[in-house]
Amino acid sequence: MNNTRFATAVHIMTLLAKSPREWLTSEWLAGSININPAVVRKELSVLREAGLIVSRQGKEGGTRLSVNADEITISEIYSAVKNTDVLGKKNQNPNPVCSVGRDINDHLTDLFAETDRLVLNFLGNKSLKEFTDQFE
Repeated sequence: MNNTRFATAVHIMTLLAKSPREWLTSEWLAGSININPAVVRKELSVLREAGLIVSRQGKEGGTRLSVNADEITISEIYSAVKNTDVLGKKNQNPNPVCSVGRDINDHLTDLFAETDRLVLNFLGNKSLKEFTDQFE
């Protein structure tokens, strides 16, 4: 991923984990991350779709975790916001006459899939609580 979506999502989830009984607003979350609240709301929507958070509207509204932080893995957060392979994208039109070009994307597909499996396995061994405990 060549963007900050994962970092933003982990930041949001860490803040929510540190305040498990509070309903935190997108404005408050955005203040910690130092980004526009609209960006936070976009990521909250994705995290809500993944079932990681719950939100409520209104004056007493906000967001909090849907389950305890020790029940959420970092890989679940990663999977929710992942929009590209870890290694990026393949070239769209390699030269089919070239001995490398004609087969490169098939081999890259395998390499990308294995890399994603390794990342998911690594992140799957870390809970949000373990990550959050670093901030005590």
